[in-house]
Amino acid sequence: MSGTVDIQDAAANSRFEARVDGELAGFAEYIRSDRLVVYPHTVVEPAFEGRGVGSELARAALDDARKRGLPVLATCPFIKGWMLRHPEYTDLAYENRSRVTD
Repeated sequence: MSGTVDIQDAAANSRFEARVDGELAGFAEYIRSDRLVVYPHTVVEPAFEGRGVGSELARAALDDARKRGLPVLATCPFIKGWMLRHPEYTDLAYENRSRVTD
């Protein structure tokens, strides 16, 4: 990757934004409460695909959830898949914490 990926929580837009050399490279949207965070959608701009931007977004979003002590409901296929490929984050999955039974 030619530039460093800078991830910021753009709370006013309810998303984490990734910038490379100041240019918006992607974002991961969230819906956050005091009990849960949902990641419904992640976008990486085509010019930045395959350069690790999505992984940096996923890591930052999940690290933030961990810091806040929030379980994660990943409805975004990218975030969900990333969590499955990185078992050190699966403990955050809401599905692992839910006590609902039939």
